[in-house]
Amino acid sequence: MLLAFLDYFRATLRRQTDGLDATQLHTRLEPSTLTLGVLLKHLALVECYWATHVLAGGEMGEPWASADWGADPDWEMTTAVDDPPGELRRLFDTETGAADTIYRRVIREGGLDTLAARERHGAHPSLRWILVHLVEEYARHCGHADLIRESIDGAVDP
Repeated sequence: MLLAFLDYFRATLRRQTDGLDATQLHTRLEPSTLTLGVLLKHLALVECYWATHVLAGGEMGEPWASADWGADPDWEMTTAVDDPPGELRRLFDTETGAADTIYRRVIREGGLDTLAARERHGAHPSLRWILVHLVEEYARHCGHADLIRESIDGAVDP
């Protein structure tokens, strides 16, 4: 059920970005700096961080590994404007696919109560906690995406 809700929100974000060109994907709804492109890149990072880094204990690959997070803690958000739509969508799909592989393996091998390899806020979260957190994060950002998309071309997600 948690994976189904996560998939639903991932699909919602994909729908909100469908058919948009670079200008539209990088359009802001003032005064916020969020764009649909920013949301794609941010949620790609979130997926990689929680699945690969926290849950599996691995190192994050590119483009995350070489980013200067010390100089810009919001690097994925500030650099999204430089990325073409196809690259943003590919990054999002790659990271969600990799995360799904990890989530399904962990469920198969140990279940939802399997603890993450790395601590976060002083504790090792369970996969169940991570998935609930991701559903919450996606729900919030899909609300942002609804407003941004409607401001661009009037499209609303049913």
